[in-house]
Amino acid sequence: MPYNDIGIDLGTSSVLVYVRGKGIVLREPSVIAIDKLTGKMLAIGDEARNMLGRTPGSIMAVRPLREGVISNFDLTERMLRFFLHKVIGRRMFFKPRIVVCVPSGVTEVEKRSVIEATMEAGAKHTYLIEEPIAAAIGAGIDIAAPYGNMVVDIGGGTTDIAIISLGNAVVSDSVRCAGDKFDEALIKYLRKKYNILIGDRTAEDIKIKIGTAWPCKDEKFMEVTGRNLISGLPKAVNLSSNETAEAFAEPLETIFEKIHSILERTMPELAADIAEHGICLTGGGALLHSIDRYFSEKTKVPCYVAEDAISCVAIGTGKALEDLDMYSTGAVYDYRRGEYYDV
Repeated sequence: MPYNDIGIDLGTSSVLVYVRGKGIVLREPSVIAIDKLTGKMLAIGDEARNMLGRTPGSIMAVRPLREGVISNFDLTERMLRFFLHKVIGRRMFFKPRIVVCVPSGVTEVEKRSVIEATMEAGAKHTYLIEEPIAAAIGAGIDIAAPYGNMVVDIGGGTTDIAIISLGNAVVSDSVRCAGDKFDEALIKYLRKKYNILIGDRTAEDIKIKIGTAWPCKDEKFMEVTGRNLISGLPKAVNLSSNETAEAFAEPLETIFEKIHSILERTMPELAADIAEHGICLTGGGALLHSIDRYFSEKTKVPCYVAEDAISCVAIGTGKALEDLDMYSTGAVYDYRRGEYYDV
């Protein structure tokens, strides 16, 4: 094989890299730390994430992607180049073919930005695939089958929703409400109820450890320390899991409204298939406790969380590149040729 085949889940909160024949070989936060004065790159990934909220004035730790799209082109290109060199090493002499996932409904400008950043980072040829289609492939759904499947991919910056049949998305859309909005909702809730201010890292820890989408009888508790907004001194409160369900109500309702909108636009036959097979939840946001029950109760349709939900998109991008002829019916887009890939 003259070059490597790579699938990249270029996410708002993390980057996952899938190498053909090896599986997922890299999983790191999409965070980069740079020196403000010189522009020198100081850290990328896990090391840079540990700096978030803790940097001195001369150092800036940022996420170059926001709400599923590139917000800082130069930093994204440098981050991608670093991760590709980390995965391939000296073999970058042979430039890889790369499939990159993008949210449903991104603009042509946003697509071009992803393509150019990937090509600048060292790709030989770049293809695009929509996140819900990649998630469906990674979750083991037969997207080529003549029946409807519904996938809800809840990432860090966007939630992508699609009804998939015969290898393509029949109805799809995305909403810029996902894991980051859950964190923001927790920060807002604690500020309003307890008059304490917490950071993004603390909010994420709360979400992972005791966060729940649906109130439960067996409550969990966690001591949360933040800054008292009245006295300015550190203050600790004992937060319950059911309080997090209250905090998450608004972003979850936003996602549900988009799911409802998609179902309203779905053909009756496909709606019947979805009612039979259920709604597949993927992405890191799908790991929120009882989120499948929340959407089941709201939609009256069975919901289930995919196995290894957080890796589904990365696995799907890799599988699509491994078998481009199978997924050439509109799933994978060749941007340079201006058409869907055709072998």
